[in-house]
Amino acid sequence: MSEKAQTETTENAAITQREAEALDVLRGALAKHGDAIALASSFSLEDVVLLDLLSRLRSGVRVFAIDTGRLPEETLLCADTAADRFGLRIEWYFPQHAAVEKLLREKGAYSFRESLENRHECCRIRKVEPLSRALTGLTGWITGLRREQNISRTRLETAEADMLHGGIMKYNPLAAWTAADVRAYAKARRLPFNRLYAEGYRSIGCAPCTRAVQSGEDERAGRWWWENPEHKECGLHARH
Repeated sequence: MSEKAQTETTENAAITQREAEALDVLRGALAKHGDAIALASSFSLEDVVLLDLLSRLRSGVRVFAIDTGRLPEETLLCADTAADRFGLRIEWYFPQHAAVEKLLREKGAYSFRESLENRHECCRIRKVEPLSRALTGLTGWITGLRREQNISRTRLETAEADMLHGGIMKYNPLAAWTAADVRAYAKARRLPFNRLYAEGYRSIGCAPCTRAVQSGEDERAGRWWWENPEHKECGLHARH
């Protein structure tokens, strides 16, 4: 066997092992929580991988998403495509309109770029508060977080108590996956994806807070690019 073939075989074996481990995490989570667990999806490539993995274990797993009011059109198109592919009824959550109106009237449409405090305020209104409603009644939730994504996620566990949300269980089945693992799985399974990835985006959030990643930058460099790396969380996944 050639050196190239051996390398490819090793890489495929590693991906298969990661896949098996992720399926084990999901299988255990579904068995433990029954209908009281849901996937939180932003329709990132990671989340579409999780949709595919979940579809191999059980139909009808709950999926919720947060529309902040500033999502790129490409994200909404990906959501519709994924819904068709997996037969989903996505549970959409939106920010409270009165809070959004108050924020824009008092501080304008781009206050989040003026200070970290203002950015956290915007994220709290548009993301964190809707998430608290989405998690109501659940005993567990599933995310597409990975350790490799950012300095704030290096201690991520595949299963952990989420003390920010009353101690419910939070499952991160792809915690050990690399970006290459995710891309390889998505390609092999021909999964739908957000077309912004083809334009150099590596992590996709709200349109005004997301840009393409430049050569040599880490994958979350395009999120809130005016801030330091350790600040690049919106409050949905802040470490306790």
